[in-house]
Parts: sequence; structure tokens; C-alpha cells
Amino acid sequence: MKIMAQIAMVMNLDKCIGCHTCSVTCKEAWTNREGMEYVWFNNVETRPGQGYPRRHEDQEKWRGGWELNKRGQLKLKSGGRFRRLASIFSNPVLPEIKDYYEPWTYEYKNLTDAPLGDDYPVAAPRSLITGKPMKIEWSSNWDDNLGGTVEYGDLDPMVVRTRQKAAEKVKFAFEQTFMFYLPRICEHCLNPSCVASCPSGAMYKRSEDGIVLVDQDQCRGWRQCVTACPYKKVYFNHRTGKAEKCTLCYPRLEVGLPTVCSETCVGRLRYLGVILYDADKVTAAAATEDDTALYEAQLGVFLDPDDPEVRREAERAGIPHDWMEAAGRSPVHALISRHKVALPLHPEYRTMPMVWYIPPLSPMVEALTETGFDGEDADNLFGAIDTLRIPLEYLAEIFTAGDVGPVRASLEKLAAMRSHMRAINLGDEPDPSIAARVGMDARAVEEMYRLLAIAKYEERYVIPTAALGDARRLEESAIPEECSLDHEGGPGMGGGGPEIDGPFGQDSGRKNLPLVTLENFHLRSARQTRDTVPEVEEIKDQRG
Repeated sequence: MKIMAQIAMVMNLDKCIGCHTCSVTCKEAWTNREGMEYVWFNNVETRPGQGYPRRHEDQEKWRGGWELNKRGQLKLKSGGRFRRLASIFSNPVLPEIKDYYEPWTYEYKNLTDAPLGDDYPVAAPRSLITGKPMKIEWSSNWDDNLGGTVEYGDLDPMVVRTRQKAAEKVKFAFEQTFMFYLPRICEHCLNPSCVASCPSGAMYKRSEDGIVLVDQDQCRGWRQCVTACPYKKVYFNHRTGKAEKCTLCYPRLEVGLPTVCSETCVGRLRYLGVILYDADKVTAAAATEDDTALYEAQLGVFLDPDDPEVRREAERAGIPHDWMEAAGRSPVHALISRHKVALPLHPEYRTMPMVWYIPPLSPMVEALTETGFDGEDADNLFGAIDTLRIPLEYLAEIFTAGDVGPVRASLEKLAAMRSHMRAINLGDEPDPSIAARVGMDARAVEEMYRLLAIAKYEERYVIPTAALGDARRLEESAIPEECSLDHEGGPGMGGGGPEIDGPFGQDSGRKNLPLVTLENFHLRSARQTRDTVPEVEEIKDQRG
């Protein structure tokens, strides 16, 4: 057993309203610069739809992820070493800019500088790549809110696969169609095909937290990683000639803050936490022959942080105590392994993804209510799950490689939770048989309800702070004399009299400056996320 820890994410699709706040804030934080105009580390797709880049789930075309060879061993779908070497200078299996979209701006000067006349001036679109006038034909959210679904819905690869199994399940007449939102980021996989495909070794997976990153100094722009990633979440910066991708906001995680997309999510649908897994089992799980068994195979890789044997092995492996404590309180572990309501995105790609999703249930409740039945009644909900307006088969193609069973089980647990909590809120006695029907008890249902519905900030984001064990060294007030700003000849020695002690104003060069410490940083963070104001001593106690 080789125990490792990974920061993972779960998204509750029942709460996503498709506002794209996560996408915009991520864009402003990470990709708001030249060469990255078309890049969205986080994007929100409307389903059904072609996604971004267009039809990225069609691996027969894009050759992403892994597949099994004749001997049952894993190999990259994009080809072995010789095939990739032959195409290293001209990789033919790459999305083109038309598959992403050509980014544009508008010629706003036309609106302000146009001469007087009978015609209204217009701000014509201009390409941000070439600077020339262009015609807008595609974008990252072209399918937003079923835009063009009647004409283009058949191009969704998951619709095609669903219709192969259940031809009548997906219809695009307006009154029969369905819709839900699917936010996507890099999956930070346990078995990342992008890392395995990189010829220069620039793509790597951090051992301490499992985040997949690109070493910009090592990257040579071969773009094999773009092909190999089945989620198409690796992008090429045409200005720098380097590959770039979602970093899971690791500078924020290292100081105990959630990712930008999680922090700004309007629906509070994202959860961050630690997952413990057995690294020795990853390859065997990814090589599971039956695609529909990959979900259970990946569950078998995860470990229980409350298991004494796991804790002993983790201690031998050098996993810090605060990481083990965080794993025990992890909302991600609870939703994936304990309650089993979260599901992986396309396990059939065999990358062992670590961003999981709770499938949407809401449209079924609304549809039942419209027919005159009580949409919150458990019997009605259980009976209607197989006739969802969002077909189970479609959800299964996305989350469980076509296996309807785990999707139905997840939705039944969500339905049982709604019925149980409805009885409590109305002052009635909950029926224990409802929870028992889905393999839970009242306590487990109420625990899941708290996590999904009313969890506070610190319950949704359980992040072990990398700096805690070494916090004193990192404090600005503890910087050695030779490294401080006010050493001889340093930038703090600008002088200027008693009111101005340095070149940046008062106190900027004073030796005994009462600088901001990590305690104050965490104190301000806690004030924003708790009902009561914590004391400084409490923050110090948490820090160890």
C-alpha cells in the first residue's frame, strides 16, 4: 500500500444556475493576457450541447485519454512513442481555432468618431489574433441556454451515444427538451494522459497534493498534451509558445484559501477537500477491462481516513498530521465514498479524474408537480426517476460510461433526502423506510442534507494549509536582518525625516515596523466566513 493525498473537487449540478461567474473570475485571475484570449480554464457548458472546444468528447476524432491494447495494458489513445515521435513536429490531431473560437473585440472607435450622417455607426468585430475584421461564428458558450439546440443538438457526442441505446430518449422539440449546466475545469487526474504524453517532461503531477502543472521553463510547445487530454483542458499560448492549464489555484490552496472558481461561485455548489488513495492500485484500476466498471474501480482506489491501518501507513508515508485531519473532515470524501452521490466525469477515458459531480435532480420535481402529483413525495420521486426529463441514459454517458445504475442510485438518495427533510420542515415524523430504501439512515440523510444545502464556508472547503507547519518562518516580522527591506543599502533606507522613514512613505523603512502577520491574515479570512468573530489567540491555536 502506497498512500498518497490529493486535493479534489465535487460540484453539485443541482445548484448550478449557469451564471458563468466562476468562468469570468478565473479568466480575470489566470488567463487575462496576450495569447490566452480564447482560453477558459473554467467554462460552463449547457447540456445538451457540443461543449468547448467543439465536440471535445469525440475521442474517435481527438484521440484523448487511454485505451487498452490487445494484452489488456494501458496505452495512450494518441499513440505510442514512435507514432508520437513521427508527428512531433506536425501534430495533426489538434483542435483548430474554429473549434475553440476566434477571440474578438469591437471597433468601439466607430461609435465615437463616426461623422454625422443618416446611418447609425456600428462597432464591427475585429479578431484579437489577426486584428482584421471578422464574422462571429462560434464561442465558448455558443450553446448557452439551448442556443441553436434544435439545429445543432444532434452534434453532441453524448446525444449520439444515448440514441444508439435509447433512440426515443433525446428529443429536441422545445416542449420535450431538457437542459442542465456542467462547469468544467482540469480534472487533475490520478492517471493523467497529458503528463504521460509530454516529450519534454514539462507536465507533471505534484506528489504533495496531486495538482497537475506545466513547467513553463521546460515546455517546448510540442502540444502532444493538448491531444492527449480527453477533456481538452490544456491550451497552447500562441504568444509564448507554451502549454498552459488550470493550476487549481495552488497559490491560494497553499495558504488555506479555496480556488477562485469556488470562492466566487454564486450557487455555492463546489466542495474542496483531501482524498487519500492507494497509488499502487491506480494503474490496475485504470486498466479495468469493462468501461462500466471503472467507476467502482476508482472508488476502490480511495482510502478511508478513519481506518486505523490507513492512518498508520499514512504516518509511515510522511503525510502530515493536518492533512490526515483534513481528510477525515473532507466534504469530497463524504460525497464520493461515504454517501456515494458524486460521480466521475467520463471514467471511460481511464485517466481517473478527481473532479466529480452530483447529477441534477430538480427538473424531475418540477415535471411531477406540473402533472398534478406531489413533486416532493418520495414514492412519486422514486417512481419517476426512470422517466426523468433529463434521460438517465444521457447522464450515464457523461458520468458512468453508460451504466445507469450508479446514476439512479445517486438520484434516489437525493430524492430520499428531499422527502425526509420536507417532513421535518413541515413538523411531521420522517418515514424511516425512505432512508432505508436507499441504504441510509436518518442520521446519514441529515448529514448529507447539511453538506449539500446549508454547509458553511469552512465545511465546504477543508483545505490543509501548506504554510501552517512553517508559519513562523514565513512571517514578515521574522525576516532575517540581511533579507529585510531596511538593511544597509536596501530599498527601505531612503530616509526622509521622522514622518517619512522610507521611499514609499511613513514607516516604509522602519526596523521595528508592526508588520502584518499570518495571524492577522487568517483572522480576516475567518471573520468573512464565520458567524462569530474569532480571537487572535484562537487563530494561533489553529496554527499550531
